[in-house]
Parts: sequence; structure tokens; C-alpha cells
Amino acid sequence: MTENPRPVVAVLGLGEAGGAFAADLAAAGADVRGYDPAVPASGGIRRARDEADAATGADLVLSVNLSAAAEDALRAGIGALGPGAVWADLNTASPEKKERLAALARDHGSPFADVAIMAPVPGRGLRVPMLASGDGAAAASRVLRSLGASVEELPGPAGLAATRKLLRSVFFKGMSAAIVEALAAARAAGHEATLRADIAAELARADAATLDRVVTGTHRHARRRADEMAAAAEMLHTLGVPNGMAAAARDLHERLAQSPTEESP
Repeated sequence: MTENPRPVVAVLGLGEAGGAFAADLAAAGADVRGYDPAVPASGGIRRARDEADAATGADLVLSVNLSAAAEDALRAGIGALGPGAVWADLNTASPEKKERLAALARDHGSPFADVAIMAPVPGRGLRVPMLASGDGAAAASRVLRSLGASVEELPGPAGLAATRKLLRSVFFKGMSAAIVEALAAARAAGHEATLRADIAAELARADAATLDRVVTGTHRHARRRADEMAAAAEMLHTLGVPNGMAAAARDLHERLAQSPTEESP
């Protein structure tokens, strides 16, 4: 990687996240090359013809596409990287996929950083909390932090950052989906305001002890709660509300009731 005081950063994908990153990088003084077949580069970002054009001469490539496009983007651009330049994949993908991407980069002699975006990008841009792992994590983090980014390095291989993100996603996105489903049912039953107040109060009271009570209680009362969630799923069906989360909770409690030692704290 060069010691150029004005780092050259290629951003592949100029959608919501990539566009915000590219704009912030340019505002911070980086030489930014952007490529997106559907979104034109603007605001001080040089538009590249393709992935290879964007990667040529770059110190760091940020792939901010979709998981489905991550491998094609890497294959199209990795050969253009110079010595020491880092390929960083910021797409949400499985740890196994990140490991495959790292292996492809390694075959081309390029360091690879698995970068996980840990919060919504809108309103934060480059300051959004990120985790980075892999053999290119230190170099990628150094460039990004020099431009104002918030990146924590994890000592471990590509896939570790993705693991940390997706474990959080199981909790946070699962909780969010359950809240949305519950409020839809409450709306259909005419009790949305009451349930909104209940949910807000529970979230406001939550602390570390709450987590312990949730885990312990779920295992201890799995049989009774399985019956309760079966009734809840039936009620949602009667209300005409899709009951995927209620049914999933029923099934999890059924499984724990049948195997009391499974996943016990």
C-alpha cells in the first residue's frame, strides 16, 4: 500500500451505503473512484468504467454491492490491484462466503478484509461502527480510520467479522420481526396503542438481568410457553395476520420442551 497522503479508494456499489461511504471519503480528502452499473458517480467521485478500472491504482477497494454480486465483483477487479492494495468486502454474507472470497483474493496475492457494518448507514455514513477481520483488516482499517471511519479490528480470519454481525442479526432482526408481527396483530384486534406502550416499557426496563431472566425462563417454562405461542399463532391466523414469528416461537419452545438440555444456559 502506498504512503500517498491522499489515499486512493475504489467503491464498488453506489447505492445507499456505498454512495454514503463514497461521498464521505471524498469529503475527507480521498481520491475516490466509484463504479456501479446502475448508479452514476457524482460529487467529486470519479466514475470508473468497470471494477478493474476502479481498482487500478487503488490502495483500498470497498465492495459494497449485494452478497449475490460480491464474488463476481471480486473476480472482475482483483487482478487490477497493485502490490499491497487491499480488497475489503462490506457485503452482508455468511462467514463461509467471506472465507471463499478471501481465498480468491489470496490466489491473486492480495490481502482481504471482511468488514461488517454494525448499524444502519443513513445518518452515520463512514462513521457507522464497523468490524474488520482477515489478513487485510489492519491495512484496511488504517486507511479508513485516517479518513474518519469507525473500525474495530478483530484478531482472526475473514468470516469472523461476518459471524459477529450475523449473530447480532439473529437477535436484533428477529426481535424487530416479532415486534412488527405483534403490532400488526394488535392493530387488527384494536389494541395497538396498548401493545406499543407495553413494548416501549419493556425495552426501557431491559438490562443484563433481563437477558438472564429471558434465557432461564425460556428453558424452564418451555412446555407452557409452547402452548401459549400455539394459542397466539392460532389467534393471529383468526385475525388474518401472518403468524410466522409466533409459529417459529411455538416451534422453538416445543423443541426445548422435548430436549430440556438443548441450548440450556
